[in-house]
Amino acid sequence: MIALFVFLGIVSLLVLFLINVYNRFAKLRNFVLDAWSNIDVALRRRYDLIPNLVETVKGYAEHEKSTLDSVIHARNAAMAVPTGDINAQIKAENQLQQSLRSIFALSEAYPDLKANASFLDLQQKLNEIEENLERARRYYNGSVRENNTYGESVPGVLVASMFKYRKFDYFETDEASRANVKVDFS
Repeated sequence: MIALFVFLGIVSLLVLFLINVYNRFAKLRNFVLDAWSNIDVALRRRYDLIPNLVETVKGYAEHEKSTLDSVIHARNAAMAVPTGDINAQIKAENQLQQSLRSIFALSEAYPDLKANASFLDLQQKLNEIEENLERARRYYNGSVRENNTYGESVPGVLVASMFKYRKFDYFETDEASRANVKVDFS
């Protein structure tokens, strides 16, 4: 009889342990998804702004069509990533960020464009979006760090596969985005 109570006590403790670990995984996953939704809002605002920016630049730098086309292509590729595929979205956003940098490099070569009120307004709005995106990125990366750390440490790692634990990628700029853009008009 005592053996049965000990067995039931151990099983009960194991069930409580599993419930606790599962709830922690669910909470951390929801933090990451919530953080990504903040990023998604800023990205949507940026997507809406890019066509206006490209049209403004087009009037001043018509022969820079390939640069403008690459921005539109990168925007469309980023928008086409399936909802919920955060890791693919991060890769597409890094490509878009690199192409956006090339537009602002163009403005250095065209003083009239750099002084255009519409361009300056769009650039200011884009800078505000980028600042919001940076704050959201920091929150997202913190949530990802907490999620990934729990899934890779004890006790989470012991039951991660049982609960279909999902490791998320950090939203960082890639090496290509960190490099200076070279503009050559010769």
